[in-house]
Amino acid sequence: MKNDKHISKSFDQDLDEAIRLFLYMGESAASQVAKAIHALTDKNKAMAQEVIDMDFDINRMEMELDEHILLLVAKRQPAASDLRLVMAISKGVVDLERIGDEAVKIAQMAIKITAQGNAPCGYAEVQHLSNQVRLMVHNALEAFSRSNAEQAFEVMRNDTLVNDEYQSALRSLMTYIMEDSKHVSKVINIMWVLRALERIGDHAQNVAELVINSISGQDVRHSDYAQVEKAVQAANDRMAARQTGTTPMTNPKSADNDEH
Repeated sequence: MKNDKHISKSFDQDLDEAIRLFLYMGESAASQVAKAIHALTDKNKAMAQEVIDMDFDINRMEMELDEHILLLVAKRQPAASDLRLVMAISKGVVDLERIGDEAVKIAQMAIKITAQGNAPCGYAEVQHLSNQVRLMVHNALEAFSRSNAEQAFEVMRNDTLVNDEYQSALRSLMTYIMEDSKHVSKVINIMWVLRALERIGDHAQNVAELVINSISGQDVRHSDYAQVEKAVQAANDRMAARQTGTTPMTNPKSADNDEH
């Protein structure tokens, strides 16, 4: 975040608009995931179809944000930390769009499972994993809006837990299939829902990594936790060095004093 203003007020306005669009798109994608899960658990085909139809809006947001970022870079030529933030938005929007795609997959499975009749098991695992990954998405977006590297790191750590629980749920469902093969297709559809949720967690982690990179300047993809901790500390040091007072929670511009 930055308390100082750019020489170009229009740059700040353009960047603020990119941030607003990014957060709105993320919230919309997360809402689609929640609706898809409700469609599955409530056996609501109409709600599932709404999720599928709404994917058009998520895709439209992606294209709108891509265009906004392109014009911002071309007109303003941001430097240093602001460029990192712009690139984080540009990369993160891909993950948000894919979260929307995974919501569509869940909705499609909801329609199929509803038509087949309830699966004999797996709903508790779906609900639990859904709660976890939706929280990850929420926290990743909040970390972005607050420029909070610690919160972003927590999202990354949670992804490891989600992956472990996903594998545990798969083993449980596979055991069920081996013991009772009458409902194989139904249980496999539940597995696809779990897979979609696990992928949503991965996309939330990607956004969290971009948050840390945009603040610290360090690429933490494919890094172990010790390396990430160092990047988080660098991010915290950078923020503390430039913080002169209470920073607005809605503006995650990093703290380098670049002029435009």
